[in-house]
Amino acid sequence: MSDLPKRVRITEEGPREGFQIATTPVPTADKIALIDALAATGAPRIQVASFVSPKRVPGWADADAVVAGFTPRAGVSYTALWFNPQGLDRALGFRDRLSLYGSITVAASEAFSLKNLNRDRAGQIAAQRETVVAHQAAGVAVTRASVQAAFGCNFAGEVTPAQAIAAVADAMALAEETGCAIERISLADTMGWANPLLIDRVVGAVRARWPAQKVSLHLHDTRGLGISNAFAALRMGVDEFDAAVGGAGGCPFAGHPGAPGNIATEELVLLCEEMGIATGIDVDAMIAAGHLAERVLGRTLPSALLRGGSLTAFRAKARAA
Repeated sequence: MSDLPKRVRITEEGPREGFQIATTPVPTADKIALIDALAATGAPRIQVASFVSPKRVPGWADADAVVAGFTPRAGVSYTALWFNPQGLDRALGFRDRLSLYGSITVAASEAFSLKNLNRDRAGQIAAQRETVVAHQAAGVAVTRASVQAAFGCNFAGEVTPAQAIAAVADAMALAEETGCAIERISLADTMGWANPLLIDRVVGAVRARWPAQKVSLHLHDTRGLGISNAFAALRMGVDEFDAAVGGAGGCPFAGHPGAPGNIATEELVLLCEEMGIATGIDVDAMIAAGHLAERVLGRTLPSALLRGGSLTAFRAKARAA
């Protein structure tokens, strides 16, 4: 395990992910309260909202109010998600509160792209070209290539490493065409098809083809393999992950309603810290934020750590004995 990183950077996506699939409306004030609680855990980066169509994602109809309402905390970078120039325009109104960067987003499964964005492969590339131009005109650097459904698809089935590489190649070709300096390639297991061996194959193939770019992972725990997949990536030295408090979230267009969402932030933090990998996040504070997320969302979240708790109290008791 000599490739284990000394430190990982976790982007907390619980607000954006969790509220986008909420089955009942969540008051804006409750969304803001969760964001502020997450900022107090030591999370270095929080994705707080989606600037998307309220018709498609009604859970984020109040995105502007949420972004205007949270209390910025020193040392925390706040981000948002958008998929087109209209979303970018909304985000630009919060340049003083958000850390803005652009991403070229493609999918390794054309079937998922059609379900998620109503675009085939060519249509998505054309749309991303338009989005890149809009970012450049606004002075927002496009620094990330993001591949959705990089490990499998509920609509198309298996996604091979070659298909994932082809999707990354589409994004990198567009970056070269438009003069974007891509720093990071994000691979998303959008529908929970990954396993540790597939993580090894896909991450390894991407690194071999694009060694200058960092690889980050956006993992889902749909079938209970999320933390196993994170461990496999850590052994390869991957040091950037997305996660969601309590395991909240999941893609609303994945064709699998009710399935567990992203890997739980507190479980990823526990895994890392127990192996001597620093995260900067207080696991007990994150667990408390997870219980708040359950109250806000009105449902039990899938994180095992919210039920079992951390080892902190047990260690303290053993030392005192």
